[in-house]
Amino acid sequence: MKRAALKDARKRAAIIVLDGVGIGPAPDTVAYGDAGSDTLGNVARAVGGLRLPNLERLGLGRCRPIPGLSPGVKPTAAHGVALPRSQGKDSTTGHWEICGVLLDQAFRTYPQGFPEDIIREFARRTGRGVIGNKAASGTAIITELGEEHQRTGKWIVYTSADSVFQVAAHEATVPLEELYGACRTARELLIGEHAVSRVIARPFVGRPGAYTRTPNRRDFSIEPPGTTLLDRLAAAGIPRVGIGKVDDLFAGRHIASEHTPTNDDAYRLIEQALARVDTGFIFVNVIEFDQSWGHRNDVAGFHEGLRQLDAWLPRMEERLRDEDIVIVTADHGNDPTTPSTDHSREAVPILALGPRVRAAALGERGTFADMGATIAEYFGVAPLAAGTSFLEEVRA
Repeated sequence: MKRAALKDARKRAAIIVLDGVGIGPAPDTVAYGDAGSDTLGNVARAVGGLRLPNLERLGLGRCRPIPGLSPGVKPTAAHGVALPRSQGKDSTTGHWEICGVLLDQAFRTYPQGFPEDIIREFARRTGRGVIGNKAASGTAIITELGEEHQRTGKWIVYTSADSVFQVAAHEATVPLEELYGACRTARELLIGEHAVSRVIARPFVGRPGAYTRTPNRRDFSIEPPGTTLLDRLAAAGIPRVGIGKVDDLFAGRHIASEHTPTNDDAYRLIEQALARVDTGFIFVNVIEFDQSWGHRNDVAGFHEGLRQLDAWLPRMEERLRDEDIVIVTADHGNDPTTPSTDHSREAVPILALGPRVRAAALGERGTFADMGATIAEYFGVAPLAAGTSFLEEVRA
């Protein structure tokens, strides 16, 4: 009966995560070494103020003060911010928290490289040696070690300030499936005491001095330790559509996803999903704010990405049906104006929109999980372990 009623209601909801688009300090930002990080605010100041008429109309400038965006507009979306409550500041942690799973302890990081016994066992199981094994920029380390990798066939292993074990290999030297298989092996090794958030395959192409990474990246995440929004929806028979790397972040549990190397690809797939999905939940990761611009301290690229997002939003809005609810948010910060090239511990914006969504002021929410709790209530599934729904605040 519940499934039939849901089908008749033709309910659709989406959470669109703008990867790395933080909106300023959280209470514990300094404790994470991120003093001064304010992704949207600092980008706005760096370019002399943002001109984003559609995001301004939705109420982005009402979430927190952002130079160039008027706080005096009458917003058309519910608006506010959410503070991170889980320990950590990576994509896995942020997406899990959105979906109701909080972490009491951050994933382990390896700023000095991985223990030799882990590296030896990885090399033994995969049949290839290892070079690198240090914290490094992904583009810098393939420039440094790419030629040696091609000459010897050894894996390039590296990490960052995040909890990641990254394996780089040239596509002409190591077949993609072998690289993916090696990452699965690393995933099996990196559990328990040495559990990392993600193992990432980083294929590249080109010649020495002109190497470039390809779109064939794959992430192999640890499974969430608790029940997620996706688990709840699956148990109720509610369809789930993934766009971007969301399947990787949840170890493929109750979500399949088409990966998107660019933001434009994500926007195109969102439009396609809104055209063909009659009932269900659409979960999106928009990757380039983090991958292409935040990690590379590319302020101009980040700014242009915001302009492209702003120009696209009306295309999405015109495809929404009366009962639809879409939440636009982020998973952490990645401030391209600071010396760091890593994620930053920040609050995230909340913009909830739809034809019948009331433009309520949501204030400062205590956890990202309020968004997942809202979607759970919208679909009528059991509440999540964390989060307080704001559905009644925004239901017109």
